[in-house]
Amino acid sequence: MRKYFLLFVLIFCFLFCKAQSDDSLTFFQSSPVPNKSRLRTVNFSTAILYSASMSWLYSQWYSGYPKSSFHFFNDNGEWLQMDKYAHFFDAYIIAKPMTHVYKWAGLNNTKSTLYGCGVALLFQTTVEVFDGFSSEWGFSTGDLACNTGGVLLFGAQQLGWKEQRIMLKYSFHQTKYSQYRPDVLGSNLQENILKDYNGLTSWICVNPYSFMNKNSKFPKWLNFAVGFGGEGMTGGDFNPSEINGVPIPEFTRYRQYYLALDIELSKINTRSEFINGLFKLLNIIHLPMPTIEFSSVNKPIGRVLYF
Repeated sequence: MRKYFLLFVLIFCFLFCKAQSDDSLTFFQSSPVPNKSRLRTVNFSTAILYSASMSWLYSQWYSGYPKSSFHFFNDNGEWLQMDKYAHFFDAYIIAKPMTHVYKWAGLNNTKSTLYGCGVALLFQTTVEVFDGFSSEWGFSTGDLACNTGGVLLFGAQQLGWKEQRIMLKYSFHQTKYSQYRPDVLGSNLQENILKDYNGLTSWICVNPYSFMNKNSKFPKWLNFAVGFGGEGMTGGDFNPSEINGVPIPEFTRYRQYYLALDIELSKINTRSEFINGLFKLLNIIHLPMPTIEFSSVNKPIGRVLYF
């Protein structure tokens, strides 16, 4: 429910480090050799942001709940596994900018990838340890597996291909379900984005051009995407019939699957280094595109634009 917070923390880290350029390099240029000044900036920024973000997260989320001895918790059946993709996604998305930051500091592809993946696992595992000492939750081996899977997906591609040919993205729209459980699903748009898995669509996007001869006429910015989501959820394992004596309508819980096109913003080069960098940051979002939806409760539905 709060995992995307880490994404914004690390984007800030990325931009902060970018600002610490040497006079001999332009604002967005990576150092061709290891640069001690940049490395110190990256490591210092990461350490400060790790400490600050974990302290903030603990005070805002965990401090209000009772503590317990360290224990495990099986939540693999909750939210039609949509929360598990969130773990997978967050780990991937944290590893990606951190790897670019270390490349900016002059480390080679192998070292920057290993450091970026290590930082991602550190952030994600710390959150799991917090869960392990909270009586409301527990250390989830399912979450840990998804965290590791997200890091491996990024790291394997970066080490093998030196680029990401298979990307993870997400999209979100508000739903009717949050009005019945605003404490769980969010009471406003900001909270809905973090908490309402009904509105979250998870995407696996493949860039065909990356697998082709570089002389191919196929648009390098066009991806094919497979998405999946969940609908009708007002609770984790099951939908409650009432909350504090107030009845909740009965909803059918079901999974959704999507086929769509996707725009690979990182493959669009402009004359502006700032816009190119902004496109790479925004590339975690699947933009509205023509989509076909499949589910067990409806016939295939074609949508001109779906987000």
